[in-house]
Amino acid sequence: KMIQTEDGQFELKTPRDRNNDFEPALVKKKQRRFTSMSDKILFLYSQGMITRDIVTTFKDLYDADVSATLISKVTDAVIEQVIEWQSRHLDPVYPIVYLDCIVLKIRQDKQVINKAVYLALGVNLEGQKELLGMWLSENEGAKFWLGVLTELQNRGVKDIRFCRNNYQNRRPP
Repeated sequence: KMIQTEDGQFELKTPRDRNNDFEPALVKKKQRRFTSMSDKILFLYSQGMITRDIVTTFKDLYDADVSATLISKVTDAVIEQVIEWQSRHLDPVYPIVYLDCIVLKIRQDKQVINKAVYLALGVNLEGQKELLGMWLSENEGAKFWLGVLTELQNRGVKDIRFCRNNYQNRRPP
């Protein structure tokens, strides 16, 4: 059957069984629209799979022929949104800004490693928390945080009343 997604159409082959008791897990019987295909692609991509692996996974699991072009369109759209978010204009004043780090497990070179992600969280004049930015860096220090603050200034921040760095006495992985 032909399935319509937000990214185009593709043909899905479903198995037949004698008792007619097969229940598809991903695309239900008589379903013609599939809106979470992009979510599945992005999930696989976020797990470190490359385009070719995602094509193979869809073929193996769902007997669906999904083109590498479609997968690239989906992942490229997200990358564009991330770049747009990273360079968005910020408010001129943040009464409070917190600078900190979280350690995440990521897949790199077919290994799972710990990676430090540095965060700037601002509280705007309305009292709303706003994630100002996220950065990956091999080391943390005055030079790194100066670069972060310079980037925030270049994106429109003119005044920070109180800045707290909770990561001063710890070392990243």
